[in-house]
Amino acid sequence: MREPGTSERTSEADDSAQASVEVEEDAAEPSPDLEVTFDEQFFAARPKALRPIARRRQFVGSRPSFEFDGRNAAYVEWLRNQAMLGDANTLARQLSGQASMWQNSYAHPNPRAAVERASVWFTAYPLSFITRTGQSFLSALGDPEMWKAFREIGIRGIHTGPVKLAGGISGWSHTPSVDGHFDRISMAIDPVFGTEEEFRSMCEVAAEHDGTVIDDIVPGHTGKGADFRLAEMNFRDYPGIYHMVDIPEEDWNLLPDVPEGADSVNLSPDSEQALQKAGYIIGRLQRVIFYEPGVKETNWSATRPIVDTTGKTRRWVYLHYFKAGQPSINWLDPTFAGMRLVVGDALHSLVDLGTGALRLDANGFLGVEKSAEEQPGWSEGHPLSEAANQLIGSMIRKVGGFSFQELNLTIDDIKATSEAGPDLSYDFITRPAYHYALVTADTEFLRLTLRLSMEIGVDQASLVHALQNHDELTYELLHFAAGHRDEMFELNGEELTGGQLAENVQQTLRDRLTGENAPYNAVFTTNGIACTTVSFIMAALGIKDPAAVTPEQEAQIRDVHLLLAMYNALQPGVFALSGWDLTGILALDRSSVGELTSQGDTRWINRGAHDLMGTSPDATNSSAGMPRARSLYGSLPDQLQDQDSFARRLQRILAVREENGIATGTLLDVPDVSNRAALVLVNRLKDGALQVTALNFSGQDITGSIQSNELPSGANVQDLFSGETVAQVDDLHSFFLELPAYGGTALLLTEAPEPEAEA
Repeated sequence: MREPGTSERTSEADDSAQASVEVEEDAAEPSPDLEVTFDEQFFAARPKALRPIARRRQFVGSRPSFEFDGRNAAYVEWLRNQAMLGDANTLARQLSGQASMWQNSYAHPNPRAAVERASVWFTAYPLSFITRTGQSFLSALGDPEMWKAFREIGIRGIHTGPVKLAGGISGWSHTPSVDGHFDRISMAIDPVFGTEEEFRSMCEVAAEHDGTVIDDIVPGHTGKGADFRLAEMNFRDYPGIYHMVDIPEEDWNLLPDVPEGADSVNLSPDSEQALQKAGYIIGRLQRVIFYEPGVKETNWSATRPIVDTTGKTRRWVYLHYFKAGQPSINWLDPTFAGMRLVVGDALHSLVDLGTGALRLDANGFLGVEKSAEEQPGWSEGHPLSEAANQLIGSMIRKVGGFSFQELNLTIDDIKATSEAGPDLSYDFITRPAYHYALVTADTEFLRLTLRLSMEIGVDQASLVHALQNHDELTYELLHFAAGHRDEMFELNGEELTGGQLAENVQQTLRDRLTGENAPYNAVFTTNGIACTTVSFIMAALGIKDPAAVTPEQEAQIRDVHLLLAMYNALQPGVFALSGWDLTGILALDRSSVGELTSQGDTRWINRGAHDLMGTSPDATNSSAGMPRARSLYGSLPDQLQDQDSFARRLQRILAVREENGIATGTLLDVPDVSNRAALVLVNRLKDGALQVTALNFSGQDITGSIQSNELPSGANVQDLFSGETVAQVDDLHSFFLELPAYGGTALLLTEAPEPEAEA
């Protein structure tokens, strides 16, 4: 007998579960000499691990003809059929008890296994991707010709960016996204990007080209969709998804009025404090992301009066670490509804759509707790975040996928999360440091960050080293500005506290990359600089007018861009780049995205539309309406016809990386250098060989000594690009090398042959 009020889709899920495939073959017995552990085991005749398969509910809704009311059973059912929690429950019922759920190791992150599956990623951004007329974004990403070009260049993975329905629901209508589709409200693909069938086809085409598709989940928040509206109505488990507190009517005087036409209002600091003193909320948190006077002054908002399913009128206060349309998920509610929703979303992507990996967005803000009197609530670096990330990462590994987090943390926190959570972390450690190195022609700060990472125990192979993505050039430097604010560091011969060092670096970047020196870039709140890689390079080179760039300057921009690609690619870990990088995109004029930047989100200037495959040369914007930005390099097909193009030269860098297994190596040393513009990385490759990456971050040719105790005396030094022997390591464990302006190389050390004995 069905539970009252449940839909017929429960029985459909039960039927689907019977169709799941189970493994019946017996594994070969291990050798008696084999030491068995609880880590991943290898058996001589073990069958190939099967990935489980499940399907979410399929719902096509029609808008009812009556008005919104929480007591309207038809409206509640309409919301339930769109809710992510409902889909999560359906998927869970199909997967529970299946043998395929036990075929993969999951306890520990395995970064090198993830890197081996896809060590070079293309990071797409749906809103900015120009396609053929009438072609969807997902269909374009599944184009075999694009994957053929990617494979030729050396790209093995695509990170799609968020493509599921996002935004909110108001009455019977959907409202648009408030944060680039990171305010998810459904597991369904947003029709503006394509269909589920096109998504699955994209995954199949990727697999045919030995590639992997990487999707997104957002463990920290949702949008104001069906799940949030049901939570406002106090329906079943739904309030347990969020950090929401029901405020009794007798204390509504503590809540601000909601403006006409809005569904919530941000609490002022005074209201926040009053509600804290009344015992309803924990009050202010460690920081207010997207702080804007009069718009967002606290992390809490109050809803309008809501009529719930029993006819009672309620007002809630809810937490949103980001924008008001992104209510935060509660990971420690007795219903565990939030956990179920997020895990269900992850499983849908992996076992229903067919992706191989997931990016975890906003996964560092999963625990909040009251602190001591007059202190902000504990909301970052909380143990609950670590526990939740371990759970998410383990579930993803359990069904055969891998995960990475794109979260700006201290180096200590990245080390902690790497022990049990996602398999990979975004390299926010050295990303601002290599930008600073280019701006100053001095690698001292970059060497400092790399050494700190080694000392703390962060494996470079566990990091995603990236050029541009959809966000700003982040320079928060949390390791120095927050976690080690009072610790002393040395930079440019000065003893500075972590806080002083961070401000020094930030101010240098602000001065050089924005304002009168580079009016085409913009500061983004306190997080960093809104710019493309190309517009950053232009500012670093002192180019003030993009319209007046000469052919010689274009060539220099390309050289610098390839230098930054070499830094990220010729070290252990994942190398990621975007369509903005591959086509050489400049920042948009601010006036062309004025409506989007009106509330301070300047990042839209670095999200210009681009035509990667040259399919729509006359298009002035993407199908989502993003204005087309100027491209210096042209489309991939055009570039692949030119041996001196950015794409062709990048291909040679990636070939050296793959042929020598640099991605899965281990960083051994970041030695001192004889020229401040030089950077040297000494890596141990998987086969035991030593590899050296040498780079010049200045506009002058340099000659200098490379010295490291890791370099064996007498070893020959081979240039991996030319194949020539260029030096020999002397008795001081050093050798001399010439590097061109904004150039670099990868070197391999081989033992010198023994001299032949005299006859």
